[in-house]
Amino acid sequence: MSGALFPSRDDIEAAAALIGGRVRQTPVIDVEYAPGRTVTLKLEQLQHTGSFKPRGAFNSVLSAAQRPELLIAASGGNHGLAVAHVGAALGIPTEIFVPETAPQVKVDGIRSRGATVTLVGATFAEAHQASMARAAETGGFQIHAYDGLPTLTGQGTLGREIEQQVPDADAIVVAVGGGGLMGGIASWWAGRADIIAVEPVGCPTLHSALAAGEPVDIAVSGLAADSLGAKRIGTGGFAAAVNAAATSVLVTPEDILAARKFLWDQLRIVAEPGGAAALAAVLSGVYVPQPGSKTVVVVCGANTDPSDLVR
Repeated sequence: MSGALFPSRDDIEAAAALIGGRVRQTPVIDVEYAPGRTVTLKLEQLQHTGSFKPRGAFNSVLSAAQRPELLIAASGGNHGLAVAHVGAALGIPTEIFVPETAPQVKVDGIRSRGATVTLVGATFAEAHQASMARAAETGGFQIHAYDGLPTLTGQGTLGREIEQQVPDADAIVVAVGGGGLMGGIASWWAGRADIIAVEPVGCPTLHSALAAGEPVDIAVSGLAADSLGAKRIGTGGFAAAVNAAATSVLVTPEDILAARKFLWDQLRIVAEPGGAAALAAVLSGVYVPQPGSKTVVVVCGANTDPSDLVR
């Protein structure tokens, strides 16, 4: 794995063995989203802490050369929840830096797992800078939210799990923030299924990078920015997307809200905006699955206040 930007299938197999006893195998269900049109939903919002993030966090810590004495992370919410969960599970003190704009439900969840929370700045980038300073000061083990090879490798176990459950998948539709989840899944499926990378119009990190031919900074705004609001696509995620020839599509806030409503009305599934973004691409017609194909849509997060779902 040394020197690689994204993991191999063998790397992901090793990660699956390492973290297998600590993460859930989440279910898949087939859903008719239009007359005669069906997709398979991968319900990863049922993972520990309500998102896919524990996969990468556990792999980062358990694959470290030495057992860390302090875990440090910056997060818009979900990564912080995951690292706090890992710290509690392994008995390691944890400090999480989150922007002041982070949803209260996520901040409360991080604190409830015993982590120390520091609110700083208005964006993930500012929280990340503060976390790096703290790691330098303390020697703590920093776990990046998306741009680290152990993180991508852990997230890739979700791609492996999808293949075990849906071996004939033709396309995987997945939301993109910093690119850790998409990069991990793309690393597993490259050359064997289409990767459809979905972003909100206000957070087009991958879309902008593909247009420029390299990762570039963007302005972050809009719905789902708390979970998909990276300022720049991760180098590993970008490399994995290019390697897998991923297709990039954008969805509007209205598309995302409609997908959240569909999940609640039809399935009683609670999804945060970022967690529903991939499905939004299908429901809105931004991505149209090929007739007769097997399309898997990842529902990746559920950390939201559900009180607005009925409105």
